Amino acid sequence: MTHASAETRAAGFADNERLEFLGDRVLGLLAAESLLKAFPDASEGKIAPRLNALVRRETLAEIARELDLGTCLVISSGEEQSGGRDKPALLADACEALMAALYKDGGMRAVRHFFDAYWKARLTNATTVPRDAKTRLQEWAQGAGLGTPTYKAVLRSGPDHAPLFTIEVRVQGRDARRAKGASKREAEQAAAAALLEAEGIDG
Repeated sequence: MTHASAETRAAGFADNERLEFLGDRVLGLLAAESLLKAFPDASEGKIAPRLNALVRRETLAEIARELDLGTCLVISSGEEQSGGRDKPALLADACEALMAALYKDGGMRAVRHFFDAYWKARLTNATTVPRDAKTRLQEWAQGAGLGTPTYKAVLRSGPDHAPLFTIEVRVQGRDARRAKGASKREAEQAAAAALLEAEGIDG
C-alpha cells in the first residue's frame, strides 16, 4: 500500500493515487446501489446523506483500522514520524486503493463481497438520516458564535470529463482547511470534514 509521500518513483514503483481515484468511484457505485435496495421508497434527498455517511473518510478509516491497513502502508519517513499509519486521510486512501485492486483483479463480484462484509452492518444501521459534514460544521460554528462557514473554490484541475475541484473552507478565528473532490459539493463536504477533524468535533 504505497502512499504518495513515499519515495518510490526513483525505484520504479508507482503510488496508489490512481487506485484511490478508481476505488472512490467503485465504492460510490456500490453504496448507492445498496442504499436504493435497502430504502426503496426513500427520496434522493434522504438517500444522499446516508451515501455521504457510507463513503466519508471517517468510515473508510474505521474499516482500514479493522483491516489493520496502517501496518501495510509504505510511507515517507516524515509521515512515519508524524503518526501517518493512523491518520484518517491515509487510511481512507488505502481502503479506496484496496477496493480498486479487488475490482481490477476480481471484478465487481469480488469487490461487492468485500463491501458487504464491511459496510453491510453500517448500511443496516442507517435507520436515521445522518447530518453531513457541512451541516455539522455550520451548527458547530454558529453555536460557538463564529458565524457561518464560507467556502471558496481555489482550483479546478483535470480534464473536462473528470474534473477535480479544490475547495477552501473558513470559519472565523480558525485555520482554513482545503480538500479535493470530483464535484464542488464533494470537495465542500471533504473540506468541512477536515475542519471538523482539526477542531476535534465528532460526528
